[in-house]
Amino acid sequence: MIEPPSITLRPGSHAAVVPLVISRDAMPRYFGAAITEIMAVLTAQGIEPAGPVVAHHLRPTPTMFDFEVAVPVGRPVTAAGRVEPRDWPPRTVAATVYRGPYDGLHGAWGLFMAWLAANGHRPAPDLYETYLTDPNVVSDPAEYRTRLERPLA
Repeated sequence: MIEPPSITLRPGSHAAVVPLVISRDAMPRYFGAAITEIMAVLTAQGIEPAGPVVAHHLRPTPTMFDFEVAVPVGRPVTAAGRVEPRDWPPRTVAATVYRGPYDGLHGAWGLFMAWLAANGHRPAPDLYETYLTDPNVVSDPAEYRTRLERPLA
């Protein structure tokens, strides 16, 4: 379900983000719209994405998502509509890759968190999910790849 985790450095980067605080079940309604909005702003400003879409969860709870839908960029974006610029500093993270449909992410995070605890790592409160596979290109959800990163405290 997940690849063997490792400790690595997440490099610093600029990102264009749409902050959201929504219930977990509202994710399908808001996530895609936020990506569309970010991509429109990037196009209007002549900025190319510098990587795949990221969800940076700030304070995960069992019922709510307080997070930023983000697209890494090579230079800062100018705020427009709900899109805001963000500078992410370099951070030491525990990381793994999950292969499978998005509805399996909860279980993948459970396995990953168990590995962190078993190996004596103390995570920071936030986490990153980087969607390595574009569902518009890969039609089989079993082939989706999502990088899970948990900054270390």
